[in-house]
Amino acid sequence: MKARLPQGYGNNTQNMNQMIRKAQKMQEEMEKAQEEIKAKEYTTTVGGGVVEITMTGDKVLKSVKLKPEVVDPEDVETLQDLIISGVNEVLRQVETETEEKMDAISGGLNIPGLF
Repeated sequence: MKARLPQGYGNNTQNMNQMIRKAQKMQEEMEKAQEEIKAKEYTTTVGGGVVEITMTGDKVLKSVKLKPEVVDPEDVETLQDLIISGVNEVLRQVETETEEKMDAISGGLNIPGLF
């Protein structure tokens, strides 16, 4: 007795080639988006603008700018908290944009190891 396959299952070569081309195109688009993100700089301010943090898309801290009024030798903890808050916020910006771009390319498909 011969096993019957559903229609379209007998000639999977064309479907497989088409799927491989789509996956390759998606990978190329993701690599391009990652390069764009890495080249971009992200900036955020905290504490009402007294601390400004700039970071690249590949998460390299570029600058920390402090307004003189935030530098108080009697209150170093507040300055430390502001810097931590700023760095965390700019990291969130990088991560959010990365996720949004990758989701747009992949259609929300989560493939481990691709990004």
